[in-house]
Amino acid sequence: MKMKTFTQFKKESLKRPGVRKALEDIDLEFQIIEAIIEARMKKGVTQKALATEIGVTQSALARFESGRGNPTLSFIQKVTAGLGLHLTVK
Repeated sequence: MKMKTFTQFKKESLKRPGVRKALEDIDLEFQIIEAIIEARMKKGVTQKALATEIGVTQSALARFESGRGNPTLSFIQKVTAGLGLHLTVK
């Protein structure tokens, strides 16, 4: 069996409707997380400092930023408010 590169594997996988749908479903989540991480870093705030500010543990914030959790809207609002951002859902 010939080994495939990740790019080849991804290209072939995205042809499958189930894989494409799953990727589309999580894309918005990762865009939100990425925007929050960028805002935190731009402001020079550590995970620990932000966690303390919003009353959560650093590990809970780390799980959120890594995409390993299933955060509530309330949690996302806490994080954005702690960064001085306004969350708008459309």
